[in-house]
Amino acid sequence: MSIRAIPGLVRAGTVTAVALLAPEMTDAQSWVEESACPDDVPLEFHTCALEAAQSFDPPRTADGVPDLGGNWVLPGGQFGGAYEDLEAHGEVLDAEGGAATVVDPADGLLPLQPWVDAKVEEIASRYIHHNAACLLAGVPNTMYHGGARQFFQSSNSLVITSYNAHAFRVVHLDGRPKLDDNIRLWNGDSRGRWEGNTLVVETTNQNARAWLDQRGRFYTTDAVVIERFTLVDPNTLHYQATVDDPNVFARPFTIAVPYRRITDDPYEMEELACYENNEELLRIYRDVGYEIYPGVSPEEAREAAAVQ
Repeated sequence: MSIRAIPGLVRAGTVTAVALLAPEMTDAQSWVEESACPDDVPLEFHTCALEAAQSFDPPRTADGVPDLGGNWVLPGGQFGGAYEDLEAHGEVLDAEGGAATVVDPADGLLPLQPWVDAKVEEIASRYIHHNAACLLAGVPNTMYHGGARQFFQSSNSLVITSYNAHAFRVVHLDGRPKLDDNIRLWNGDSRGRWEGNTLVVETTNQNARAWLDQRGRFYTTDAVVIERFTLVDPNTLHYQATVDDPNVFARPFTIAVPYRRITDDPYEMEELACYENNEELLRIYRDVGYEIYPGVSPEEAREAAAVQ
């Protein structure tokens, strides 16, 4: 077992201000199709989507499998907050309110082992978030950032690109052998298979340097992530991911979010510019990381970050 996590923690508003997330999309609902399943409470969406998928016959590719291709976006409201905190939170971290993205356990809390909280505090106070250095977000974190995504589907693969131009995933669907266990990647090794109308993706071989959210919650290189992609109506995709890592969690947990189809035609996905050695961005992380955990002073936060 190895525990790998990298660098600080920031507040939700700070991340938006420094453009780590997608450009502001205040009119998103004007170009995203509505659905019968609600957007604002993850557990309600999850329950509704599971039921809706049972009776929906999705559009299909020439191979006869559901066609997931197209432009997709996470709707507004609670779901974009998963990037900040998978558990319930308000407009800033540690505030009351806001629905959790965790749907199992039903209380919306991550089933962390007792020792993990102290490790999370240490990580958040000492390091800078991986996206601050333009590094990839890992699985499943890369799937609940804000902003648009484009799915390119063929018989052999599903390629997922995002507004972050260099961030993309390739899910292999052709039954090729898995990578050797010694090979570790930021987004891991993803292999997909169809179970009825659901694409089931298993991801292993992650380097475990990405965080699950901005709180500094982490997993290890032993983590196995099982994702499920299911169309529940022509313009709504139910995404869920189960993370199993007995080194960190007392049991597996599952998150769920909706994707809505972008129906603008034509539509062009905006690019998010990111560059390394952004001193202003690093300064912001160093200054605000200590505020989440008051035991760390601004000076200590800066000194810890400076030695990384």
